[in-house]
Amino acid sequence: MSIPGGWSHIKLFDPEVKKICLELRPEMEKKIGTDFKIFIPVVYSYQVVAGTNYMFKVLVDADGDGECVHALIFQALPCYGGELIVKEIQCHKSVDDPLIPLEHLQK
Repeated sequence: MSIPGGWSHIKLFDPEVKKICLELRPEMEKKIGTDFKIFIPVVYSYQVVAGTNYMFKVLVDADGDGECVHALIFQALPCYGGELIVKEIQCHKSVDDPLIPLEHLQK
């Protein structure tokens, strides 16, 4: 569980959150201009705001060290339609790289 505004501990995907990640694969591929070789959700974290921010780690290439992407997804509250938006994608990550939204890296 997370406190409002804070990020949760890293979690394994449950079926509901995995469905969100898989649903957004085409948008993620379009945003970075590539087709992923594979697409295996690994772990995620979330932040409760006026909706939910999710930070997903997804394995997209099993060659070598296993390249991942980190995707920041916003889900609006149900009363606002529950829309899902890909906010940022960090490419060329390894399986060992921590999930850190870019906004925190720039501070």
